[in-house]
Amino acid sequence: EARSLYAWASGSRHLKVAGISVHIGSQITEVKPFRATMERVAELVQVLRQDGHQIEFVDAGGGLGICYEDSSAPEFSHHVVAYAEAVVRPLRGLKVHLLLEPGRSIVGPAGALLTSVLYKKKNDGRRFLVVDAAMNDLLRPSLYNAYHEIIPTTADSHATTGRENVDVVGPVCETGDFLARDRELPIVNEGDLLAILDAGAYGMSQSSNYNTRPRPAEVLVDGKSVKLIRRRESVTDLLRPESF
Repeated sequence: EARSLYAWASGSRHLKVAGISVHIGSQITEVKPFRATMERVAELVQVLRQDGHQIEFVDAGGGLGICYEDSSAPEFSHHVVAYAEAVVRPLRGLKVHLLLEPGRSIVGPAGALLTSVLYKKKNDGRRFLVVDAAMNDLLRPSLYNAYHEIIPTTADSHATTGRENVDVVGPVCETGDFLARDRELPIVNEGDLLAILDAGAYGMSQSSNYNTRPRPAEVLVDGKSVKLIRRRESVTDLLRPESF
């Protein structure tokens, strides 16, 4: 089927056949699927060249995952070396320009969402931490039931031995407005700060102004250097595009 599609594309004056692009999925944390894919791509490159197509580029796509829960996962520096070998080895000798899309694996662990505990409450035997972040700030838990590790940033919270199971929820009036459910956390108090980890990928890019909530600021931390790279939105910002 691929050969017939390339033959059709090469006959169009609006298209130029130049490469192969693949994407096998998301959140893949083993390198074997990438190696198997690129072996098949390497075979296809040779077949298409035999058919007369000039294949100059191979886009290996994205999909390299991160471990949101597994603290025993290998170091990224070691993992990425294995990934690079799995992708590059099958293409050696083909003289193609390799393109990669490893976005999540780079920026995911680099970002954290900081949120403050507004209230603590109990209801029907469940304990809730109501925080000032919400589903509009980090949609993944509500959208995919995705897991993000949450840790207190307050020194006293790290020192305490007490722990409790809580639902971490936002102030938006939606049943899906949660950041964690039935999560065991150190006991924290109103006003304490929590860090929601691995929020660098699909965090701000999926955020919204739902419930007339301005999006938070973004701060870049580089060692001891701190720089505001996106200012906090205001309600005025939300109303500015409106015409009355």
